[in-house]
Amino acid sequence: MKKMNQERRRGNSRHRRRIRGHKRSVLIVSAVIILMGVIVLVNSMALKAKERAYKEQEIELQQQIKEEEQKAKEIDKLEDYVGTDAYVEDMAREKLGLVYEDEIIFKAK
Repeated sequence: MKKMNQERRRGNSRHRRRIRGHKRSVLIVSAVIILMGVIVLVNSMALKAKERAYKEQEIELQQQIKEEEQKAKEIDKLEDYVGTDAYVEDMAREKLGLVYEDEIIFKAK
């Protein structure tokens, strides 16, 4: 009887050690999982900040593209105007001071 009680005690102590070991393992695994979750959270926040910055940059670049397209249209219009007789006439008036024979020029004193 004494022997059985001693064996039960030994078995119980071994069982308790195993349970403690399992609890430690579960605690360590839980801590690692929580740590990984925190790392993922921090990285996702950093990525979202980068995404916002890139979206702002994209909006600015799209605005610049629109402005450059507008400038290109104005240059095309100017290019078409330069090839006309009206442009030649305007430049002759502005740069050379030329006028038609039947025009009267009024100058302010």
